[in-house]
Amino acid sequence: EVQLQASGGGLVQAGRSLRLSCAASGFTRDDYAIGWFRQAPGKEREGVSCISTKDGETAYADSVKGRFTISINNARNTVYLQMSSLKPADTAIYYCAAVPNDYSLRVLVSFPEVIGGLRDASWGRGTLVTVSS
Repeated sequence: EVQLQASGGGLVQAGRSLRLSCAASGFTRDDYAIGWFRQAPGKEREGVSCISTKDGETAYADSVKGRFTISINNARNTVYLQMSSLKPADTAIYYCAAVPNDYSLRVLVSFPEVIGGLRDASWGRGTLVTVSS
């Protein structure tokens, strides 16, 4: 069973940067899609970014393109989300999730309800990011 642990959240001023980490364990194959999703109070869950553990392919939501960068350290089984030029609208609980990479990364980001409905998806506990104006 894949287990994920997200960390790195906190309180930051608008315009600043923050890096989230997602430590993964329990992989049973060599190709997973690991993604970051977020949910703000009173809003639906939103896809942020995904990355393939096999070839590093990435996908981003339009709202974070050019500001956020997802990366992976395969030796440490850790996925990072470098967030720059943060805005108050980025305030949310951020979750990382993993699923066997049998799906389009773009679909997973654009339609987060897809990964939410997958039986072989694993979720970590969220980490809160608060961006003050």
